[in-house]
Amino acid sequence: MEQPAISDYGFLSDCRSGALVGLDGSVDWWCPDRFDSPSVFARLLDPGAGHYRLAPVAVGEPGHRVERAYSPDTLVLRTVHHTPEGSVAVTDALAAAAGARGHDLGMESPAVLLRVVEGLTGRVRMALDFAPRPEHGLLTPYVHEQPDGGVLAAAGPAVLVLRAGGLPLRADRDRVHQEFEVAAGQTVGFDLAYAPAYGDPPARLDPVAGLNETIQAWEAFREVHPYSGRYPELVRASSTALTGLTYGRSGAVAAALTTSLPEQLGGELNYDYRYSWLRDFSMTMRALWVAACPHEASRLFAWVTRSIGRIGDDPVPVLFGLQGERDISEHYCPHLDGYAGSQPVRIGNEAWKQRQLDVPGEIISSVWRLRDYLGQTFDEELREMVLGLTEQVACTWQLPDRGMWEARAVERHFVSSKVLCWVAMDRAVRLANRLGDRADPRRWAAVRDEIRATVLREGWNDEIGAFTASFGSTELDASALFLPVVHFLPATDPRMRATIAVVERELGTDDGLVRRFSHDPAGFVLCSFWLVECLVLTGEQQRAEALFEQVVGHANDLGLFSEQIDPAGGLHLGNFPQALSHIGLINAAWRITDPTQF
Repeated sequence: MEQPAISDYGFLSDCRSGALVGLDGSVDWWCPDRFDSPSVFARLLDPGAGHYRLAPVAVGEPGHRVERAYSPDTLVLRTVHHTPEGSVAVTDALAAAAGARGHDLGMESPAVLLRVVEGLTGRVRMALDFAPRPEHGLLTPYVHEQPDGGVLAAAGPAVLVLRAGGLPLRADRDRVHQEFEVAAGQTVGFDLAYAPAYGDPPARLDPVAGLNETIQAWEAFREVHPYSGRYPELVRASSTALTGLTYGRSGAVAAALTTSLPEQLGGELNYDYRYSWLRDFSMTMRALWVAACPHEASRLFAWVTRSIGRIGDDPVPVLFGLQGERDISEHYCPHLDGYAGSQPVRIGNEAWKQRQLDVPGEIISSVWRLRDYLGQTFDEELREMVLGLTEQVACTWQLPDRGMWEARAVERHFVSSKVLCWVAMDRAVRLANRLGDRADPRRWAAVRDEIRATVLREGWNDEIGAFTASFGSTELDASALFLPVVHFLPATDPRMRATIAVVERELGTDDGLVRRFSHDPAGFVLCSFWLVECLVLTGEQQRAEALFEQVVGHANDLGLFSEQIDPAGGLHLGNFPQALSHIGLINAAWRITDPTQF
C-alpha cells in the first residue's frame, strides 16, 4: 500500500477523540475512548494496524476525482467522489451528544463515527472495508453478524458495532469487505459505535439525524465564539481545529491528534503528542482569547491548577495526560512499521521527566493575562500555585535545562528558558498585590533584573550578531523570535532587530517558512508565525501580511497544518493536526489586526 501524504487526511473530532480520514475514504486513525487512548484503526502507522474504508471501487483509477470541504465552522467533512459512472458524496463526523449546544460540545460524546453516503449522479459502485485492530494493532477481533444486519467486533478492552441502514453486513472472520451500489438520490447511512468491553453497550444513532445534530452543535458553538479581526475565515478554521483538539471533559488541549508522525521521513524523531503541554499554555490562552473563547480559556486554566497540585521541590512537569495524569512514561511499539518506515513508534512521552525552566513562566504569564477574570484576591489554590512557582524559579533559574525544544541530549543554559524565567518573575511582581502576605515583590524584582542582565550578557553573540540558542553558543535558534512577543525586549531594539534579520536570513526559506535551527530539515510552522509577529512589531506591516499569507498557503486543502513542512517538496511532517501551528496562525492574525495587543 502506498503511504498517503500526511496532508491527505481530514480531521474529525467529538472533543473526546479524533479520527483521520484520507482522500481515499479510509479512516486510518481513531482512538475512540479519548485522544491518548489505544487506537482501533492505526493504518497511519502500519498497513496491518486497522482501517475503515468507505469509497467508490474506482478510487485511484483514471477518471476518479475528489473534492472535499467541511460544513462551515464544523469538523463535519463532506467528500465528493467523481467517477466515470457517476458522483457520490460521503459525509463523515464523530457524533456530538444529543442536544449539545454552545459550551456543551464534547462534554458527553457517545463515541460514534457516522458516515453517510449520498448518490448524486449515475450509479456508483461502492466498497466497504472494515478491519478494526484494537490496542494499536496488537489485537485481531472476532467479527460477528448481528440479527439487526450489523456486525460486532470485539477484542480485549474494545467493542465496536457497525450498522448500515438497509444494507445487511457480512462478516468475513476478522473483517467486513463487501461492495454495493448507490444510485442518484439514494442515501445509505453507517454508524460505528465504540464501548469498553465491560460496561454499557455501544450507543446506537441514526446516521442522518446524528449528522444534522452534530452540525448544529458545532454551529451553535461558533455562534457564541465570534471573532472580529483580520482573516476571519482562517482564524475560525484554526480555532475550530483547536476546539477539536480540546478534551471536552477536562478542558485540556492536546498538542496533536497523533503519535510518531516523523519530523523527517525514515528518521527517529517520532514522538507522542496526544497530551497537553504546559509550555504551550500561554500561547494557547492567547489564541483562545483572540478567538473569543473565554469559557474555554477558563476551563483550561482550571485544568492546569488541578493538574499541577501543590508545588514542591521537584520541577513542574512540562506535560500531563488529558485528565491531569503525571506519569506518561514512554514505550515503543516494535510491531508497528511506523509512518513511511519511520521508527520507533512511541506511546507516552519521556519529556514529562525533564527539567524545563520555561514552564512556570508560561503559567504565571497566563495568570497575568486572566487577572481581571480571576479577581483582586486569588483563592488559596491559585495563590499557592503562583507563589510556589515563583519561588521555584527564584531558586532554580541558574540551572541548565532541556529547553523549549526538549533536547534529549545534555542540559544547557537555553536563552528561551532564561527569558521565560524572567517572564515568571516579572509577572509575579505585577501580581504581588493579589498574592497575600507571603508575596515578596522587592526580592522578586531583584531576581528578575538579574535574569535580564544575564541573558543580555550571556545570550548575545557578537560574532553571530544575534541572540543564540544557549549561553556561549554560536547556534541560531528561532525561539529568539519569541523575545519581543513576551516583552523581554522591544522588536525595535537594535539587538532584537539584528536577531530577527539574522534568523530570517539564515533559518528562513524561500517559501516563507522558518526552521528552528540550521540543521533542521523542515520549516517549523509556529516559528514562521512568530516571524510574522516580529515584523508587525518592527513596523513592517506590509511584509508581515505578505509573509502571513505565504505561510497559510502551506495548509492542506482543509486548512489544516502539521508541525513542520518540508520546504523542498511542501510535504507536511510531524504530528497532525498540530495545535501550536494553528495557535500561531490565530495569534499572528490578531497581531496584524491590532499590533498594540498582548
